[in-house]
Amino acid sequence: MADVLILQSRLRPVGNSQVRRLLPAAKKQAVGPFLFFDHFGPEEREQSSRNDVLPHPHIGLSTVTYLFEGRMVHRDSIGSVQAIEPGAINWMTAGRGVAHSERAPKELLGERRRTHGLQLWAGLPRALEEREPGFAHTPGEAIPEEERDGIRMRVLIGRGWGMESPVVPLSETLYVDIALPAGGALDIPALAAERAVYSVDSAFSLQSQTVEPYTMAVLPAGDTLRLEAQAPARVVLIGGEPLDGARFMWWNFVSSSRERIKQAAAEWDAHHTPRIPGETEWIPLPGSPSFLP
Repeated sequence: MADVLILQSRLRPVGNSQVRRLLPAAKKQAVGPFLFFDHFGPEEREQSSRNDVLPHPHIGLSTVTYLFEGRMVHRDSIGSVQAIEPGAINWMTAGRGVAHSERAPKELLGERRRTHGLQLWAGLPRALEEREPGFAHTPGEAIPEEERDGIRMRVLIGRGWGMESPVVPLSETLYVDIALPAGGALDIPALAAERAVYSVDSAFSLQSQTVEPYTMAVLPAGDTLRLEAQAPARVVLIGGEPLDGARFMWWNFVSSSRERIKQAAAEWDAHHTPRIPGETEWIPLPGSPSFLP
């Protein structure tokens, strides 16, 4: 069996919070189509406008938002308004360009609540990078779920263990939420060409190798590995077919073309991009993409 590649998380500021970022990493840009992986929370905080993620742009990717706890409201420049709640999958495809915000629900402003979740970006195949933007919400009750020997599995995207998600990705994609009890063990078969596992709370082991929480283990291709947990652990399995070539990433933009990213940055800087209906706030560019040749 080939070695497991271990990726450490790095703390990064997002709005007024800190997130653990796993992808992209120096050793691995992407796992399957996923080239961005942020873990936020768990934390308890007052729900206020200070915690909002203000309107910002994307191109060339799909955002995939999944909550364990908390609630937020998604709005975007194509008119979508959607409450995001635990267990649901919210898939927004930026394509040629979209802007969106994520805010605390108005009815919860001033209340203290826990928030905990993941946001991933899936890169788009080159042929679809400039497609029309879109948004799809799949409620938690529509996600297939099964319990075996005390292990609860939810197939969020893709297929596995006899279940298939109704979420429609733009390339072969795998995303599974696995809750293991103390002493639980599960074999992870080669469900996708590329795979990785990440625990949001407790350590686990792969083939008797301990993997600490907040650490991503990239699995060798083609091997079946045994996942075990001494204490209860919440683990996600991600993967899929790799992207058709490397991608350039700068701020919130992803593309196979450097020039396209420079164009998107210039358009946002000049306020020549779509805006979210009813919202006037705007995040300026964090700097200049002049390093892109």
